Amino acid sequence: MKEELDFIIDSAEELMQNSILHLEKEFRNIRAGKASPAMLGNVTVDYYGSQAPLTQIANISTMDAHTITVQPWEKNMLHGIEKAIMLANLGFNPMNNGDIIIINVPVLTEERRKELSKQAKVATEFAKVSIRNGRREAMNEIKKTEASEDMKTNAETSIQKLTDNFIVEVDNHYKIKDQEIMKV
Repeated sequence: MKEELDFIIDSAEELMQNSILHLEKEFRNIRAGKASPAMLGNVTVDYYGSQAPLTQIANISTMDAHTITVQPWEKNMLHGIEKAIMLANLGFNPMNNGDIIIINVPVLTEERRKELSKQAKVATEFAKVSIRNGRREAMNEIKKTEASEDMKTNAETSIQKLTDNFIVEVDNHYKIKDQEIMKV
């Protein structure tokens, strides 16, 4: 019985940890003013008939805090990469100089900062919902076990403590990201 309850708790913790990892990934896609290769992380390019991530067909780097460079490994991919960046609707205007693509990352306006903060808040709420769903599923699994009431109560208490800790961690991630976004 104890092993079954431990397994349920460990599974819930893993699900909650995955929620945090997903939130961190979402936050990496929300830019906070300075140029980063991660800004192009979701861009896919038509590469000989199939969609390939930009990172697999080009070298992405930053020249300075406001400039990203994309150097394709095949020069004939320049136009396709440029088009893919435009279609990704990231708000960038890529410039092709024949060898590399240069992207100037515009400085964020106050209005855009607030939009990005709201985006981060939505991602935070999704993470919290995911964590609470993990708690609910674990609680239901605990009730189905044939363990004693004391063991069930202890397991439920452990699940609730995990949930509370992960919710606090999500809130801390949001505070840090919000400060990063709102910093001028």
